[in-house]
Amino acid sequence: MADSSVAAGGGPVAPGTVAFGSVPTELGDVLAAVTEDGLAATAFTDSPAVRAAIAARLGLAQAPDAAPAAGVLAQLREYFAGRRREFELAVDWRLTSRTARRVLGALYETVGYGEVVTYGELARRSGTGVPPRGIGAIMGGNPIPIVVPCHRVVAGDGLGGFSGGTGVESKRQLLTLEGYLSPGLW
Repeated sequence: MADSSVAAGGGPVAPGTVAFGSVPTELGDVLAAVTEDGLAATAFTDSPAVRAAIAARLGLAQAPDAAPAAGVLAQLREYFAGRRREFELAVDWRLTSRTARRVLGALYETVGYGEVVTYGELARRSGTGVPPRGIGAIMGGNPIPIVVPCHRVVAGDGLGGFSGGTGVESKRQLLTLEGYLSPGLW
């Protein structure tokens, strides 16, 4: 795993803390939570309650400022501006189970910008034995949407579901941004 001070770009995150920052997008204020190990969570909304809930799940105190998250926020801005196709940052997987980590890791490592994979294909790629319906549940619990691109996982007969932002509409917007869907054809 990369050094989080390099990945975050704004200096190291103090041990035992999580730094938060957000980026305004068409999908809302996308929140990033960065620990000393890397990006641990993203959310499609930013509020004190969301930050507190993530910090509690992580069992960490909130850092006093967003400076340690600056590099992650810059990469998110570039992604939403259409200038970044791959994130170059450390990922902190602590909010995932071992099985979910294998599935999400396979997604993160094998499904690139503008590509999609079906739930069944991701099940095969992960080698976990999790059935497609279980893959859907893991996607719904992904703590790092956008960067770990659960929006790129689709049903065999359509887009499937999405629990982030405004649901399937947010999935459509992300897939349109990446060029998988044509603007206005959905």
